[in-house]
Amino acid sequence: MRYTTDEGGRLNNFAIEPKVYQAQPWTPQQKVRAALLVGGGLLLVAGLVAIAIGVS
Repeated sequence: MRYTTDEGGRLNNFAIEPKVYQAQPWTPQQKVRAALLVGGGLLLVAGLVAIAIGVS
């Protein structure tokens, strides 16, 4: 486990922050994949709502 040591010699088990980096723009393939996931999620929710209405 990683830890830090302060001036007094005490060990601290605080998380070491990861290196910060700037996000890159989405590629066309990532945009298509995201659109398919959103569409699938909408279909799933619509189907569940239809089932809930049907059984009530």
